[in-house]
Formats: sequence, structure tokens, C-alpha cells
Amino acid sequence: MNFAQFIKEIGRGAEGSKDLTREEARQLYGAMLDGGVPDLELGAILIALRMKGESSEEMTGFLGAVHERLPALHAPAGRIRPVVIPSYNGARKGANLTPLLALLLTRFGVPVLVHGVLEGYSRVTTGHVFRELGIMPSTSLVQAQQALDERHLAFAPVALFSPGLANLLSARGRLGVRNSAHSLVKMLDPFRGAGVLLVAATHPPYMDMMREVILAFESRALLLRATEGEPFANPKRRPRIEYLHEGMSDILFEAEHESLKSLPQLPEAADAKTTAQWIRKTLDGHGPLPLPILHQLACCLYASGYAEDFNQAKAIVAVEGLPVGQL
Repeated sequence: MNFAQFIKEIGRGAEGSKDLTREEARQLYGAMLDGGVPDLELGAILIALRMKGESSEEMTGFLGAVHERLPALHAPAGRIRPVVIPSYNGARKGANLTPLLALLLTRFGVPVLVHGVLEGYSRVTTGHVFRELGIMPSTSLVQAQQALDERHLAFAPVALFSPGLANLLSARGRLGVRNSAHSLVKMLDPFRGAGVLLVAATHPPYMDMMREVILAFESRALLLRATEGEPFANPKRRPRIEYLHEGMSDILFEAEHESLKSLPQLPEAADAKTTAQWIRKTLDGHGPLPLPILHQLACCLYASGYAEDFNQAKAIVAVEGLPVGQL
């Protein structure tokens, strides 16, 4: 493969560079995932794409290459679709409540696969909070499948599914900037179309791009603005939550913009131990759940098929602590 030709196309700056076709992108990213690109050329490709900005066609090709190499997990028996939660950023300013959402879903018997990184580089990752809760990462795909079947919850490092993506994520430490892999990991479906993806991004252009890619694959996903990069709804002000399915898009909740009338009860600190203790107390009924998290929970129950329609999902969640009218 002539990597210089690819670099020539994408590396001419914002004005002169050209987007790759979907097929070119699939072939190139396949070589990157397989470790077939020398370090010098790989760094040039990652930086060129970062400077140019990936098109939705390129990202669709990249994700196609990932899925060709992705081992499959099996959804536990039943009609409920598993929810796939990517957790790669961690939290720094506020508590990381991704584990809370995952554990709420398991209360209803919804299978949940959380995948992500173990180290947060000064941020509190979902793995850190899970560890405080006694939930350890799976060390093999077999163990992850067993955890899903028996406990309806598995936490798996991304390297179990894609060593190639894990290597590309680690390139950030050498290059100093993110690359395409940081967006691609948020759209992985190890259930081969049988899962519901929880997809979150911070910047609107990335959300628009992810929407186009997900619709191209006709995947089921809930798309929302991330909270410090994590896929849980901001507990202080609900983001818009969009349901993507069968090539269509439905808005389940619009974003809140009004001034806060009162602050939700949240952990006093953002460290993993304090966050885990707060999650335990809240799940035991010793404190109210933040309303935006309940809204997101209702969306997940609907998208997973636990509820037959969205109104039923909201009514079910209302039992967790709020009158139906408030949902």
C-alpha cells in the first residue's frame, strides 16, 4: 500500500487536502489497525487527519474496518437489547456518573457492556469508580460474556475488542493530540447490530459527524452532548437526547436552557471513593436521583426494548423517585 499517496491527498492543509473515499478510508484504517503502517507514516496520517478534519465518509470507512476485525459478543437471551456504554474520558471537575447509569439499567435486567480505558491521566475514570464498587474489568472476552450472562454487567478494556484501536488511542501520549480512534471507540457495537449504543460528544461538529455515521450503518443509538466527555446526562441541566434507529432520528428530550431553580444533590467531591459511596447511598434510596439521569434512563429503557413505547418507559422510571408529570 502506498502510504505516501494517502498522505499527499490528506496532508496538504485545510485548503489543499482532499477527503478519502469510503473504500480508501476502509483500506487505510485496516492497515493502521493491523500494525502495517510504519511509525513515521502513521504519525503523519494521524496528524494530517487531525488538521484536515475527518469527513463522515472517511469515518464510515474507518468504522467499517474496525467492525471487520471486531470479535462478537452475544446478547443475553431475551428480547431486551444490551446497552453499550463507551467510557474513555473520565471526569475532573464533577463526579463521573457513568457507573450510576449502568447500575440503574441492570436493576431492570437490561444487559450493559461498558468498555473503555483503565487509566485516566489525572481524570477519574469509570474503571476507578467501578473498582471502588467492587466491579473489576474483564480480562478476556469469555469472562466479559460470562459477566453479561450472569450479572448483566461487564466492564471491558478496549484492548479486549481491538488491540489496534488501543494502540491508536495510546498514540495521543506521543503526538500530544487526539486522533480518529477517540471518536471511533464511541461507536463500537460488539453485538453486531443487536446493541443500543450510548454515543456522546462535546463539540457539535463531532455530534453531527457521528450522527451521519450511525445512520449510515443503521445502528441503534442514543446521541447526546457529553458531560466532561462521559456519556451520562449532565445532572444539572439535561442535554438533548436523540434516538437514532433504522436510518431515522427522533428527539426524545430537548435540551434544557432555563436557569436552575435548585441544584441536584451530588457527590461532595469528584474522587472515585466519594463518587462510589454516593452511588451506593443513592441506589439504596438515601437520596434523590438527578432528574436528567432519570430522563436518560427512560430513553435507554425505550431504546433497548424494555418498554414498549416511550411513555411507558417514562412511567416505569417515575417509580424510581419522581411523579410521572415531572418526566
